[in-house]
Amino acid sequence: MKINFLKWSIVFVCLLLIVGCHNKDLFNLDAEGPEEEQPQWTPVTFTYFNAVTNGQNTYSNMTTLGKRFEEETGVNIKVEYPSNDLDTTIGVMIASGQYPDMLSPDVAIDKIMEAEAFIPLNDLIEEHAPNLKKVYEPYLDLMKHEDGNIYFIPFGASHGFLANPDIDQGAFWIQRGVLKEFGYPEVTTLDEYFQLIESYVANYPEINGEKTIGFTALTYDWRFFAMTNPPAHLAGYPNDGDVIVNMETYKASVYGNKEITKRYLKKLNEINAKGLFDDKAFVTTYEEYLHTISSGRVLGFFDYRWQVGQAFNFLSAKGDDDLEYMALPIVFDAGITDQYVDPPSFNSNRGIGITKSSEDPVRIMQFWDYLMKEENQKLISWGIEGETYEVNEDGRYYRTKEQMKKTNQEEFKEQFGISIFEWYWPRGAGLFPNGNAWEARRQPEVAIENYTKEEQVLLEIYNLDVFSDLFAEPKERPWFPAWSARIEPGSDAAIFKEQAQRLQRLWFPQLVLSKPSEFEAKWEEYVKEYEQLNIEAYEKVMNEFISQRVEWSENRN
Repeated sequence: MKINFLKWSIVFVCLLLIVGCHNKDLFNLDAEGPEEEQPQWTPVTFTYFNAVTNGQNTYSNMTTLGKRFEEETGVNIKVEYPSNDLDTTIGVMIASGQYPDMLSPDVAIDKIMEAEAFIPLNDLIEEHAPNLKKVYEPYLDLMKHEDGNIYFIPFGASHGFLANPDIDQGAFWIQRGVLKEFGYPEVTTLDEYFQLIESYVANYPEINGEKTIGFTALTYDWRFFAMTNPPAHLAGYPNDGDVIVNMETYKASVYGNKEITKRYLKKLNEINAKGLFDDKAFVTTYEEYLHTISSGRVLGFFDYRWQVGQAFNFLSAKGDDDLEYMALPIVFDAGITDQYVDPPSFNSNRGIGITKSSEDPVRIMQFWDYLMKEENQKLISWGIEGETYEVNEDGRYYRTKEQMKKTNQEEFKEQFGISIFEWYWPRGAGLFPNGNAWEARRQPEVAIENYTKEEQVLLEIYNLDVFSDLFAEPKERPWFPAWSARIEPGSDAAIFKEQAQRLQRLWFPQLVLSKPSEFEAKWEEYVKEYEQLNIEAYEKVMNEFISQRVEWSENRN
């Protein structure tokens, strides 16, 4: 027994020595050496707090992807999500000085930066992340802060443009049954849109015994931008946040006090007076908003698809095509070119960072680099060939209806690991070098293969291959999105943004719900208060950001 113990002790020590020799190139599966030599690793579990989304706390190795990644790298991830108020959770971290190994703080990122909780990543990227560096190469300068350091990796480096066939961004949505009722008309302007809704409500004042809601709006908490953004879209601008940018001068200006905002709110005021506006819109929670849309009695609304996906999935499961929605690129006037579809962009003000509490930043960076390998990015985005996607004779990826149904199920996403790894990690976007979409949902073949018979009829009527064909292609905007500009906490620009949002939350309900005869006076009072704010300070920051991005683009080309 003593001899056996001694023998195994020697073996164990040797193994540790081998592991130490290979630790530097832990995940470099293409390292030099004999072909039969396999990389060695020691098992490790890192913690990752993801504040961007909700989910069940879990370990990555409980999923198909996570288990595979652990087998190849030795890395397991304990993923945690917010269970309480985010500000409180982040506040406790900062006060204690104890952080998870990796952190995506979302809207609390300024607090994390101010607390100096992230470590610089420049050297780690240079020395341990050739795959990550290759994908993010065009954007590395944009990722640097004023001190020259990179502190977090944004979620997605774009390589080429490809619109989502089914529109995943902003649009004015309308029930397909409304279009069907009136012979599938072309609807371009805001007046045409609301005239259609008004006519339908006149024919069907109730749906399933409840009042038909002509138009609702999302106004809850930070999602209030779904109420403030439409004027820009209606005027032919993309979602640059609180500003619109002149395409000739590249100068930004706020539009909260402009005629386009007045025009939109006045239209909502008019439809409210006709009983077409959801009178509970300004007091409804996000969950209640989704429930209202899921009820099937809302004819239209403006929003970004990613905010209403749950409601859309619920309606789709019902199997009644008339209750589902079609995205429309509505503008104020005929002749305005819509810009709802986002151009290729790079949002550098959010991301995932390694905290100062991490004991092994090198290993984390190596794991990130492993994830950035093209084969792993395809594995995360598309899954396993023959199981979650197919490849046709032209090398194009697609999914069968059965595969689409499976990959859309939340239970499958959780079991496979899509819920953990698809977003909120270093990742690419756009097109792979072989021309296939980085994300399966953006592949036209996937959309076309899975359209229902009713959707095929709808597309044929409007002479479309996919629904995004109804929308104009985006114009090149090297700064996009302007809302990703970094605003110093406590600065005059930050104070303006906070005060402007507070003012709009106070006045927009009054402007929409007041009597039409009171609208002009209330608008003038609102504008008077708005223009007392430090607009100049905010626009200055935006214009400096835009100027830097334009210069970066010119130098890049």
